Amino acid sequence: MSTAFDLVIRNADVATASDRFQCDIGIRDGKIEALGKQLPAGAEEIDASGLLVLPGGVDAHCHLDQPMPDGMRMADDFFSGTRSAACGGTTTVIPFAAQAKGGSLNAAVEDYHARAAGKAVIDYAFHLIVADPTPQVLQEELPNLIRQGYTSFKIYMTYDDLKLNDREILEVLSVAREHKALVMIHAENSDCIGWLTDRLSQAGQTAPKYHALSRPMAVEREATHRAITFSELVDVPILIVHVSGREAIEQIRWAHGRGLRIYAETCPQYLFLTEHDLGGEGYHGAKCVCSPPPRDHENQKAVWDGLTNGVFSIFSSDHAPFRYDDAQGKKLGGKEQPFQYIPNGIPGLETRLPLLFSGGVMAGRLDVHQFVALTSTNPAKMYGLYPRKGSIMIGADADIVLWDTKCKVVINNALLHHEVDYTPYEGTTVQGWPVLTLSRGKVVSKDQSFVGTAGSGQFLPCGTPSI
Repeated sequence: MSTAFDLVIRNADVATASDRFQCDIGIRDGKIEALGKQLPAGAEEIDASGLLVLPGGVDAHCHLDQPMPDGMRMADDFFSGTRSAACGGTTTVIPFAAQAKGGSLNAAVEDYHARAAGKAVIDYAFHLIVADPTPQVLQEELPNLIRQGYTSFKIYMTYDDLKLNDREILEVLSVAREHKALVMIHAENSDCIGWLTDRLSQAGQTAPKYHALSRPMAVEREATHRAITFSELVDVPILIVHVSGREAIEQIRWAHGRGLRIYAETCPQYLFLTEHDLGGEGYHGAKCVCSPPPRDHENQKAVWDGLTNGVFSIFSSDHAPFRYDDAQGKKLGGKEQPFQYIPNGIPGLETRLPLLFSGGVMAGRLDVHQFVALTSTNPAKMYGLYPRKGSIMIGADADIVLWDTKCKVVINNALLHHEVDYTPYEGTTVQGWPVLTLSRGKVVSKDQSFVGTAGSGQFLPCGTPSI
């Protein structure tokens, strides 16, 4: 006997960025075909009674198998990284194809496709990282890649191997304006950081905790204001990524008050870690070295307020997976390093959604619609993947996550599915956990276990950002 659907999710309590409703969900050929009561039978059926049904998360800022200098290596490739994402309720990731100085963007994209091929278990798109905006890159490569579906790119105001000067930033923003792409900016003042780092090193202050002192809020505040000014000059929207605290937030609010199109993203480390986590016993603070660094509890509150009142459009992980006890990771070369040489970044793909759901929705800081908007709908829109991704609606991909809002989980690394040997959130108790994740109608994670297949994820060319 034929069935109307490949899969029906029964008794779903669905929440999107704007609505909440009870229905059955009919899925055929990986897409949502019907929302309604008492739908016809499916070849398979799932009873969602007692669970909350949300769109799959879109993690629009994560690093997977990215080529690294100086003997460093990321722990997660496209298989382990997307496996971890799926088990945490994320069904789309957007990592970075990074141009090397002196290299081409086209070569970076080709290399990144080769790294992803046959490994990803959920769907993925690529941002570009522009590190060397030569005339050929600006006039030929970038416009061609934008037309091919690489419609967002990241630029850096710090890191010697990545940073652009002010004129180069303006040139990249001009290309984005002409071709309707979106530029993401890592806003920290490189010269200030270099000066402070030299002073700290000369004083023998090289432990991990001094990473935070080398990158105070002032260097983020100044660079954020400068990036806003560039956006105003070129008349093009930008996204300030991984905003860490009050002073950068004040600059973004100032820009909003002037009617400027400035968007902002923040991450779990700025809600759940502080600078004191960099001062752990011995060298353990290296586990929390990331840039900008975590601030203090007052700045945590400022970031929560920014999520609540709309300063932030996106909540991403900035997953940058380096193993702690590894000669290619945090102990580069097999030894403890001065803070400025510790590989920068922390893992967070799998814990991003549970942390925000518990600390935001369950704690009463956010409603469920804000949660969906920040973690799924807004990034899908901003990066040209909506309405295929980012919501539960007829015609969208059946990327659906069932949440047990009563489930309490103590986060520990043994629970997680990445290849990193630690989590900075070890011992944190969260309420609410994804118990079933579907990617295009196929179950990829169930009851904290991975059940998907390597290579089942598809590459997604992105359309024009909707901002």
